Amino acid sequence: MELRQLKYFVAVAEEANFTRAAERVHISQPGISAQIRQLEQHLGATLINRSGRTAGLTAVGEVVLGHARAVLAAAEGLREAVDEMNGLVRGGLVVGMVTSCTITPLFDALSAFRRAHPGVELSLVEDDSAELVERVRAGTVDLALIGAAGGPPRDLDGWPVISEPLVAAVPLDHPLADREAITLTELCGEPVICLPRGTGIRAVLDRAAAAQGLTPTVALQASAPGAVIDLALRGLGVAVLSRSMVADHAGLRGLPLTDADIPAVLALISAPTKSPALRELLTHCHRSFGPHAEHGGRAGTARRLPQP
Repeated sequence: MELRQLKYFVAVAEEANFTRAAERVHISQPGISAQIRQLEQHLGATLINRSGRTAGLTAVGEVVLGHARAVLAAAEGLREAVDEMNGLVRGGLVVGMVTSCTITPLFDALSAFRRAHPGVELSLVEDDSAELVERVRAGTVDLALIGAAGGPPRDLDGWPVISEPLVAAVPLDHPLADREAITLTELCGEPVICLPRGTGIRAVLDRAAAAQGLTPTVALQASAPGAVIDLALRGLGVAVLSRSMVADHAGLRGLPLTDADIPAVLALISAPTKSPALRELLTHCHRSFGPHAEHGGRAGTARRLPQP
């Protein structure tokens, strides 16, 4: 019996499908099937019921699944312990990033980590912030750069790297353009253009408005800040973004929201339990982001807050 056979068995059990399991562990479908049959022969029992359309577990398979997971976890723990003793880092890391994000300190950290530990496989995924938080909780993403309202989730380790207020952005010929600031009540009287739910900026807007019993009139929404800005420039509504997102656009005037005191935060988050590889990557992130990765604030090389 080999560890890889247990790994393949767990994959089939969790996917309930040989083809998807084979894709997950990067082996052909006939190959994973042959390996599991060898495992069944070694144990003297059928583990997978192959008679239906899905690959369900037999009664014996249900019992074996828990033991297989425990063996694989123990083997991984042993490997990590040896790696730490030897000062080695290997394995794989999945890094999440909010869609349309361009934060160079994160890219710098990934580059430095890759040079220091070429044996670690790095994967980069993009998603909205709410989904990335759930994926970190589930353990399918090791580290994520997310947007949040006020601060990172309390049940995860988090390091704010940017914290900014929201602004309402209008074209220079808009009736509100001569104002120094507006209130949420005034904003909710206008058609609003904003990012979709699941993003940090939208969470800030919705939470601040709900605290006053208000509901913004969302006329249009777009997943990229640049699209929100373009729509506002064409007079289709008032854009709601972070201060730095609109700071460089000469055609827009950013109006502070006087009674929206919840900041839009960009943060690095990770699960409390960390592998040696993840600890090493976090070290590079702290170096790359500087003190901002520990104490919050505006990251010096991050010119504008991307979609949280």
